[in-house]
Amino acid sequence: MAKVFDILLMPIAWLPLKVLYALGRLLLPWVEYVFRYRRKVIEENLHKSFPEKEEKEIKWLRHKYYCHVCDLLAEAIWGLRAKPKQLFEHYRVTNRQLLSPYFEEGRSVILMSAHYNNWEMMIASLNFQFLHHGVGVGKPVEQKHFGEWLTAKRARYGTEIVDQRDVRQVMDFYDRYKVPVAYMMLGDQSPSNPHKSYWTTFLNQDTAFLFGGEHFAKKYGYPVIFYRVKKVRRGYYEITLEELSTKPQKEKEYAITQRYAERVEQMIKEEPERWLWSHRRWKLTHNGRILKNGTIKPIPNRAV
Repeated sequence: MAKVFDILLMPIAWLPLKVLYALGRLLLPWVEYVFRYRRKVIEENLHKSFPEKEEKEIKWLRHKYYCHVCDLLAEAIWGLRAKPKQLFEHYRVTNRQLLSPYFEEGRSVILMSAHYNNWEMMIASLNFQFLHHGVGVGKPVEQKHFGEWLTAKRARYGTEIVDQRDVRQVMDFYDRYKVPVAYMMLGDQSPSNPHKSYWTTFLNQDTAFLFGGEHFAKKYGYPVIFYRVKKVRRGYYEITLEELSTKPQKEKEYAITQRYAERVEQMIKEEPERWLWSHRRWKLTHNGRILKNGTIKPIPNRAV
């Protein structure tokens, strides 16, 4: 199957990024007006997140988001063959020296951000952006064969891709052998269990958050670093690191997760169209899951 994906996608990936952007713009009206890709989800998310905005503002935001998605698709395809030098040019960390003292101390760190602007470039370049060994933690792609192929492409420069279900074993291993690791975690996705989540107000809505980053930071004493992704111009991003917690074991419960939610919200409000609005972020209630037909499926609160 890997050869099939190589045959289908890699020739396109060798096109210049400007050409891929142009193809994306040709695709835009089909995505937005013909196929109406997840339009209902996008509009519902925008309306609830920005109740103060008028309908014309919501429509304009929706259009800008579709433009952003087409650009992301172009950049993701180009990124399949991008060289390290190109990734450095397009995805620049402005203050990577912030992590240097932790590396010299042999301490791992947890890097937290969101599905905002381009996150694929961080995955591909994580292992050479910093002195730390790079590990990306996330959910596996649903389509198994495509997921395996994509993981291989993402990991071609040394970034280790770890299923979130296996992260405990990986962390135990690297901590035991004192390997300084930078764990990349995007904690803005919807949790699977409302009873094992931290609930707070986020973008004007009652929202469940994963707190795995905080959990592991407290368990191992790893500093938590938030990284803000700013789009400088089309295809070029600047990443700024910020210490979210340097002594996590002394923090109150959920304080780190709350601070993370606030940073993500602030980042989204700066340029709302850069976030992943087509994701069903608010599909949980405190006691269950909202199905696509609008009904709620209860989730039992079982003791662990």
